[in-house]
Amino acid sequence: MSMIVPCLVALLLAFALFKKVDVYGSFVGGAKNAVGTAVGVLPYLSAMFLMVNLLRASGIGGYVVDFLAFPLSFLGIPKQLVELMLLRPFSGSGSLAILKDVYLQHGVDTYVGRCASVIMGSSETVFYVSAVYFAGTKIKHTGWAIPIALFCNLVGGVLACWLCKVL
Repeated sequence: MSMIVPCLVALLLAFALFKKVDVYGSFVGGAKNAVGTAVGVLPYLSAMFLMVNLLRASGIGGYVVDFLAFPLSFLGIPKQLVELMLLRPFSGSGSLAILKDVYLQHGVDTYVGRCASVIMGSSETVFYVSAVYFAGTKIKHTGWAIPIALFCNLVGGVLACWLCKVL
């Protein structure tokens, strides 16, 4: 099992040699493109991280959680997980910190802990991923991509809590 990745790399290199591809030159060319993509994504990521930190530091995030806890409770989402569901589309590391807090306060093998785990596994950092993908492809109008991804995150959270309750 531990030899799968080295074998795949060896097969790739053998195939590249067979096709007479300059492997090193291709790698360096890809790395050059990656630097440009990283520089293009930086302003979007900076704005997103600043916004998340401002919401948490100002206390507005707490008011939003309190406001949304009641309607989300009708969907089966415990109040303890509202902040996780709100922050997950914006920040993976921030949502991991909230997940750690949930584990410390409620435990990992509780209803809330299991729901939080499934939410983390069934949702995505929508704005981070869209910033990376759309900046790399020079697409300026995302259309329905972000609203649909956010809706899918919500459905994933609702189903996570429902499945953890049923199972």
